[in-house]
Amino acid sequence: MTQVPNVTLNDGATIPQLGFGVWQVEEDDIVPAVSAALEIGYRHIDTAQMYGNEEGVGKAIAQSGIPRDEIFVTTKLSNQRHGDPEVALQESLERLGMDRVDLYLVHWPLQEGTHVQAWEGLLRAREQGLTTSVGVSNYHAHHLDDIISATGVTPVVDQVELHPTFTQVPLVQEIRSRGIEVEAWTPLGRGDLEEDVITGLAERLGRSPGQVVLRWHLQKGYIVFPKSVTPSRIKENFEVFDFELTEDDIAAIDGLDRGERTGGHPDEL
Repeated sequence: MTQVPNVTLNDGATIPQLGFGVWQVEEDDIVPAVSAALEIGYRHIDTAQMYGNEEGVGKAIAQSGIPRDEIFVTTKLSNQRHGDPEVALQESLERLGMDRVDLYLVHWPLQEGTHVQAWEGLLRAREQGLTTSVGVSNYHAHHLDDIISATGVTPVVDQVELHPTFTQVPLVQEIRSRGIEVEAWTPLGRGDLEEDVITGLAERLGRSPGQVVLRWHLQKGYIVFPKSVTPSRIKENFEVFDFELTEDDIAAIDGLDRGERTGGHPDEL
């Protein structure tokens, strides 16, 4: 079976660099999709309270027969639950059928300024043993500085939108300068796979455009979790460890950046 590299987080825990994402995976598809991913070899599943599919994720993991401690599970705090993160996580654990998750993230910082309160709740959840590690999603530098200065605790990851036409280089530098690992959501972008640079590399390498982009993420050191409900595509996305991009290839993909954000801006939600 393919060996996925592990990334060591700033709290000493490790996370598989390639995982399986379940954003927008519907109820009818969630169990078959996660089951297929686990059978193929994925051991890292990224879900969230707002996705509404934690129960299906838990069911697929339970049915897989794979020991719980061999699967890295992430969930995220709903925007509506910044006031009670511990209770929200306990509810997530009930839906997942687990006694803990490996990583719990604040999903969005929100304009209301509750991101510090939410972060403090995540730290209490960690103290209670409900999660092994804690991190954030969609945090910019000022959000990170707010929570670190308030608590003295640095998140292990910051999960942000990243893909070839939205590379967020300054934000990546800010995140990494604080000893935080970068996770990429929407890693394949919207239309990025149709870029001539990517299709040309795919043709030269005998790979799919999606594999080329995922390889770019991995060689940049990002933690990434593509989503699909199609078993053949789930398998294809996992087969990215037997080839490499050259430095020129990576630079060519870097050059596609046009600041094309597909999701919301963290300072506007």
